[in-house]
Amino acid sequence: MKLRQKINFSTTFLFLGLFILINFSIYFVFSYLILEGEKEQAAAEAEKIVDGINESLGEIKTDELLRAYVPIDGMIQLVSPERKSLSLVTSPSEKELSSRDVQYFQREVREKMTYKENTYLFQSIPIIGTEGQIINLQIMKSIQSAVEDLAILRVVLLSVTIIAMIPLLISSRMLSNVITNQITSLIDTMKEIRKKGRFKRIQLESRSKDELYEMGETFNHMIDLLEANFEKQDQFIGNASHELRTPLTVIESYASLMKRRGLQEPEIFHEAIDAIHSEAVRMKDMVEQLLLLAKHNEEWTVEYEPIDLAEHVKQTIKAFESAYHREVHFHQQEIEVIARTDQQKLKQLTYIILDNAKKYSEDAITVEIGYKGEIPFIQIADSGVGIPKEDLNKVFDRFFRVDKARSRKMGGTGLGLSLAKEIADAMNCKLTIDSIEGVGTTVRIELPGGKKSL
Repeated sequence: MKLRQKINFSTTFLFLGLFILINFSIYFVFSYLILEGEKEQAAAEAEKIVDGINESLGEIKTDELLRAYVPIDGMIQLVSPERKSLSLVTSPSEKELSSRDVQYFQREVREKMTYKENTYLFQSIPIIGTEGQIINLQIMKSIQSAVEDLAILRVVLLSVTIIAMIPLLISSRMLSNVITNQITSLIDTMKEIRKKGRFKRIQLESRSKDELYEMGETFNHMIDLLEANFEKQDQFIGNASHELRTPLTVIESYASLMKRRGLQEPEIFHEAIDAIHSEAVRMKDMVEQLLLLAKHNEEWTVEYEPIDLAEHVKQTIKAFESAYHREVHFHQQEIEVIARTDQQKLKQLTYIILDNAKKYSEDAITVEIGYKGEIPFIQIADSGVGIPKEDLNKVFDRFFRVDKARSRKMGGTGLGLSLAKEIADAMNCKLTIDSIEGVGTTVRIELPGGKKSL
């Protein structure tokens, strides 16, 4: 069963059940109140009749006495213990009651009864007759008008229920349309995406920001993310395949050259070995960086701890100078700079920035630490070739290089700054780059959780 039909059936049956319950309650309450009112009124009248008859019985003729107390729509009679009617008087409208079978009761009786399709309240009250015996004073009063009123009430309630079903069905249909139209549009859009393989958004009508609108808005936002990620993935695969193809082509070419002439010409052999080793190292670095970039930020395990930033950076610089024999100048603004971060990842991030500065400058690299307000920072500056202003917003893109030919010659993969940005985001660091072409580049790492020394 489709959702539209489920909504129609569920709302219809729910409200129908509710209508029936309400109408049944109304009818039951009114029926109880009307009938109980009639019984109480009849009981009160019966008490007055008994008092009056007891006072006048034997002094006034029985028929005349009973005629004075006969109900407007009913009957009154005296019944002997032998089940004989001693006297019977009926109202003009209830002559048929005179033919009713006579019964005698040992005790007081009050009940509702039906006789010849009419409804009556019957009361039998024991009294003392003129001869001292116990006789029954029996009174019957018609409540047919009340029963007919209840029948009219039943018809009215049933009619109201039937009439109410019309707007109920219409509103149920409208409700199901409101709910399912957006869902149907969503399903059709997803089917079209699956069939044509193209991303598509659903049209959102201008209306109140209800849950259905939010669902459509969320779907469109998800499609935006999927399309953006798909485009990045497609671009990434193309760039990765292109970047990996270059070192593989170089390795293949030098291997073929070495295979043909390497044994006869030692200088070609050594040249080929150096080239193959260089390209293999570059390809290895690229693959390692690609594997790191494949991680999502949430998959990085970050262990925060307070560190002495100056000591940490000095150790990193010392290891860097030993490895690459490059001069690095260190400056410290404060006596003590404390940061709360992950030491290993901060070291990796600093290495990437230093390595980038090494590749694009020949002069000494400057590293400075301090506070920007209450935020600790590391600033790494070089006096190299710099980055054109129009390319500054692209430097964190994967495989982007300002000068591809020169970067490849220097051993760059175009992944270093992308990896640095991923690590910085994982550690909640802010990474900014300022550069002037031909003057140099400055990279600043702002760290969270610092405590400025006094």
